[in-house]
Amino acid sequence: MAEDEDPAATVETAVNGLGILARRKIEAEIIKPIYEEMVGRFGKEAARAALKAAITRAAIESGRRLAAAEKGPTDLSTFAALQPKWRQDDALRFEVLAETKDRFDYDVTRCRYAEMYHAMGLGEIGDILSCQRDGTFCEGYDPRITMTRTTTIMSGAKRCDFRYRIKPDAKV
Repeated sequence: MAEDEDPAATVETAVNGLGILARRKIEAEIIKPIYEEMVGRFGKEAARAALKAAITRAAIESGRRLAAAEKGPTDLSTFAALQPKWRQDDALRFEVLAETKDRFDYDVTRCRYAEMYHAMGLGEIGDILSCQRDGTFCEGYDPRITMTRTTTIMSGAKRCDFRYRIKPDAKV
């Protein structure tokens, strides 16, 4: 690294070259021993709560960063255009059911995030590390977007049902 290079910018450039699945694996490798230590010291419930709070904050901040990078205003169509980031490296297989200005529905039929967390022995917190980010990311990206999901592959279902909406009273 040259003397005048910003170390944070160098790390950011390297991280941006990775797909989200690869990033999540690296994060999970770091989080696993920390989570195990927290469980040993504070118990599973407190460890899960602390992890969930931290991941929620990170997801909201990630949403804000991606929204700030948009060239214009955010909406459900700009949000839908981000989805290839999460699918990179065949991380998700999905079926789009509806995509309009106020509705974006799809089902995930294969989730390599879930497969990875289970293989790493992190299935009990995979919902926190991955699934719960999906809805909270929207809070940072565009608070008018809501997500409903009734089932996940992480929890043992055959599919994840993502249903995104613009809040009925929101102007698009």
